[in-house]
Amino acid sequence: MDHSPIPHADCTLSLSARDAAQGAEVVAAITRVAALPGWAAHVAEGALPDFGTAGALMGFDFHLTPRGPQLIEVNTNAGGALLADRHGPSDRLREALGATFAGEWAAQRGARPLTRLALVDDTPEGQFLYPEFLAFVDLFRSFGWAAEVVDPRQLARRQGALWVDDRRIDLVYNRLTDFSLAEPAHQALAEAWRAGEVVLTPSPRHHALFADKSLLARFSDADALAQVGAAPADIACLTRHVPPTVPVTPARADALWAERRGYFFKPTAGYASRGAYRGDKLTTAKWSEILASGVPYVAQRWIPPPEVDLPGVGPLKWDLRAIAWRGAVQGHFARVYQGQTTNLRTPGGGFAPVVVTPSADLAAAATVARTEACADS
Repeated sequence: MDHSPIPHADCTLSLSARDAAQGAEVVAAITRVAALPGWAAHVAEGALPDFGTAGALMGFDFHLTPRGPQLIEVNTNAGGALLADRHGPSDRLREALGATFAGEWAAQRGARPLTRLALVDDTPEGQFLYPEFLAFVDLFRSFGWAAEVVDPRQLARRQGALWVDDRRIDLVYNRLTDFSLAEPAHQALAEAWRAGEVVLTPSPRHHALFADKSLLARFSDADALAQVGAAPADIACLTRHVPPTVPVTPARADALWAERRGYFFKPTAGYASRGAYRGDKLTTAKWSEILASGVPYVAQRWIPPPEVDLPGVGPLKWDLRAIAWRGAVQGHFARVYQGQTTNLRTPGGGFAPVVVTPSADLAAAATVARTEACADS
């Protein structure tokens, strides 16, 4: 199957050391909060098995502001880590990701050897980021593991294990957007994970603890954080760097509509900006449709993204994605775009590498470094 080339923006973006450090503190604080017994009880994930894994390639998305980085959302199916730099991932990132998957395996299986991995997504060859799937296969193989890309309908349970044809799968890197694995096509994977027959990362448990967008309302609420036993320093960090967020309910509908220009509305189980709307773009018909749909939404205080002025293209918006594991940031990249939501289809936009600079000047966050390689795009 032919695939469109992955878009790369004609720039390299800079991230000040100050903003990088503050973003890392947000990631660490959220990870500590999510580990609290009171937090687990709040998200009702007790029915989801805990095998000790932490979730590979957790994505934390930020908009940069004079107040510091503001967390827009957390994702468990975050793509782009291997594609952001057109020259490929750095050796440092490759080693970090190898350690991540080895660590996820060891957390559940101990010293047993990891042999075969499968990256799983629906109709993977039709996915926009299929080239990244192939890049992960190459990465896994470079560490001596057998690896392949698999459609979940190819999976079967037998003999206490998960199989693709005659190949037993040890670990699944999950890129599905059915976060609870509730769809019939995902039944074999869901049952094998619950039974402990395969290591799955990220899993429904990781999504429930970190990435359901309803959690943004609690991450930004000092009282809610205190109720689950969060440390005062973590409460201060999160309430400073997570924009105020509230669930969209009938009781709040009139007030939210009146103040809609100051909010961004998104479904709690959404992904890739689907069903998300800036308040100033929201029509009365769409608002009525959201309220009548029964789909849970949250309203997050609108934080304008930074912009970068690309020669020959003009000003474009961008957001920062930090990839993390067990509360530690492993790398950064950016997505450069136009419009009200992040996308990878803006002419001149796309993925962009990010470098951390010692400058604390926010203006450095929008500098452009044109390179000969970029000019060839």
